[in-house]
Amino acid sequence: MKKILGIGNALVDVLVNIDDDKILADLGLDKGGMVMIDADRKRELHKDIEQLKQVCATGGSTSNTIHGIARLGAPAGYIGKVGRDKMGDFFREDMRRFGVTPHLIDSDIDTGIATTFITADAERTFATYLGAAATMTPGEIDPAVFDEYDCVHVEGYLIFNHDLILRICQIAKEKGLQISMDMASYNIIEANYDFVKMLLTDYVDIIFANEEEAKAFTGKEGLEALEELSKYCGVAIVKVGKDGSWIKKEGQITRVEAQLTEARDTTGAGDIYASGVLYGLLNGYTPAQCGELASYLSARMVEHIGAKLPDEVWKEVKKIKADYE
Repeated sequence: MKKILGIGNALVDVLVNIDDDKILADLGLDKGGMVMIDADRKRELHKDIEQLKQVCATGGSTSNTIHGIARLGAPAGYIGKVGRDKMGDFFREDMRRFGVTPHLIDSDIDTGIATTFITADAERTFATYLGAAATMTPGEIDPAVFDEYDCVHVEGYLIFNHDLILRICQIAKEKGLQISMDMASYNIIEANYDFVKMLLTDYVDIIFANEEEAKAFTGKEGLEALEELSKYCGVAIVKVGKDGSWIKKEGQITRVEAQLTEARDTTGAGDIYASGVLYGLLNGYTPAQCGELASYLSARMVEHIGAKLPDEVWKEVKKIKADYE
């Protein structure tokens, strides 16, 4: 079975369910917004909420995708940077618990934490401290790690660090790995357009984009955006929300219907979608089967709070996989 390596911002998700929006105001947070915070603000915030019920899980876009791939049954590893602290230990052990091999870089800076406040109406408010994750450098990437894998999946958030993501792609190409990338955010694409174009032209084999990201890069929408992306990458995927997604591989376009469901929390839906597509592509599934698996996973994800699916869902996934395999 093909082995997949993920590289991204290693964060711990701290999920806090709150019944009263006033808590957000008291904490100085705008409901529905996302604010980047420093270490002092992070420590102050967590002191203020220490009496509230919290759930912790490994986080970061690529970490979520790799977690899903491991739960699907593929050998998977992860490169990220964490602090020599309790949250860093939690990240490492949680990865191991779900079958992911951690190739983590240690730092004296605190582990990154994404604190998410979820109100009764399912609205999410974020306070994100990148911490150690944001300090990963090209020189800390060990090329020998890549020898164990067939594909590397990188998150678009690393595009801010041109030297780092370029080094990752160069090593992967030298080692003969396929390169998969999630565009992550339309504003990242707009701010780094020429660099992203170079990555897609010279390195990336599999590209994931939602509607906004695809439009930011191609200036087009829907199928036209898919066609444009496919000029750069052998496999192009454009996600169009409730209207499903499109996959183009080897000149063939596959329409994937979205599975309708009641959304409680959209955290991690795009990440787990990528898990389904990548697992399928690397294990001989047809594009239609890849899309069906990915659509099922993302639909189940939005029914639950947080970016990790419960065990009972994975039992159902085994039945779906059995039909394909």
